[in-house]
Amino acid sequence: MKHNITRARFCAAALLVGSLGSPGLSVALTLEQALILAEREAPSLAAQAANRQAALSAAIPAGELPDPKLRLGLQNVPIEGESRWRLGNEPMTMQMVGVMQDVPNRDKRRARVDAAEAAVALAGVQHTIELLQVRQQAAEAWIATLAVERKLALFQQLYEENELFSRVVTARLAGGRGQITDSVLPKQEAALLADEEDLLLRNETVARAELRRWVGVAASQSLTGDWPQWQDDFAHYQHNLSRHPQLLAFEPMERKAQAEIAQAVAEKTPDWGWGVDYQRRGRGFGDMVSLSVSFDLPVFAGSRQDPNIAAERARLAQIEAEREAVLREHNQVLLAGLAEFQRLERGLARLEQTLMPLAEEKVQLAMADYRAGSGELTSVIDARRQLVETRLRRIDLARDRSLINARLHFAFGDTQP
Repeated sequence: MKHNITRARFCAAALLVGSLGSPGLSVALTLEQALILAEREAPSLAAQAANRQAALSAAIPAGELPDPKLRLGLQNVPIEGESRWRLGNEPMTMQMVGVMQDVPNRDKRRARVDAAEAAVALAGVQHTIELLQVRQQAAEAWIATLAVERKLALFQQLYEENELFSRVVTARLAGGRGQITDSVLPKQEAALLADEEDLLLRNETVARAELRRWVGVAASQSLTGDWPQWQDDFAHYQHNLSRHPQLLAFEPMERKAQAEIAQAVAEKTPDWGWGVDYQRRGRGFGDMVSLSVSFDLPVFAGSRQDPNIAAERARLAQIEAEREAVLREHNQVLLAGLAEFQRLERGLARLEQTLMPLAEEKVQLAMADYRAGSGELTSVIDARRQLVETRLRRIDLARDRSLINARLHFAFGDTQP
């Protein structure tokens, strides 16, 4: 199933990239396409894949014996008398060639294998962590860009409303009502709108630059789709809290630390080795073969092996304490994020159901008073300004809700690649 999903994502990315490369073809970028492209384009994921491959390769020789050693030498060469520095005159003088093989004890080799396997598992978890971070940051960049697009689209409507408003003022002045200074106010409003639009255009450049970081050239396309919502509940998040990838990383870290403890303990068990030597003597003397076995003697464990064991156990205790600290931190992040999400949900609902209708009604009432001659134009301008701010505020709240929703989802909802 996972293989099919991955294949589908790859095919979708290939089709999207191909369509982007076709001349004259404009493609609107959806959030799902942005996530697919981010997974495909991110250099950090390639780095993590290389790290995992390195761990897999390093695990292959973990349990193997060390390379054998070739021994070459001369034995019992006389340095005095008539036979000095001659190799064939004395029966004890020998030219030697041999092989030695060191054999670490079984527990030590098993511990090395366990440590290597834990390193492979850790590399896999690190890849998952990076993948989720890439998804989250790509989603956040897409959401931020969508918010700027929505605001810029809103400004086109605001300019049209300003033009209608200017006509109303002009018509009223032509009818002999109002003050001549009223003709300036719509122009001032249009200039202020242009200032805000310039700021939005700057923000759009920044947002698209961030999006380009994750999706490449596709960031130049317009976006399509509504504000994303991931329907995860608190129980789901709480269940996944202990399965957060950053917490899952501690399991192979602990396994690796335990393997290193086992390896330090195994240092108390003597390693051994064997050797075979062929010894060639001078003419008239028979050649010889020697066999040897060697053993380590860990007789000073109190000053050598025991401190290393204590150090590795302290490192394991450090990892366990760090895991508890990270668990508490993520629990705090989860609760704070949920509280913020609920606040934004309530705020957005209040704005759409109450504040937005009231702002629109206030503009209508102020305009009616102005047309009837009982209201000031400044009241209309203030009401219109509040309506603009409320509309922009609605986009900001929707953006912030989607951003916190994305952070919660990719941290506690979607914890698997």
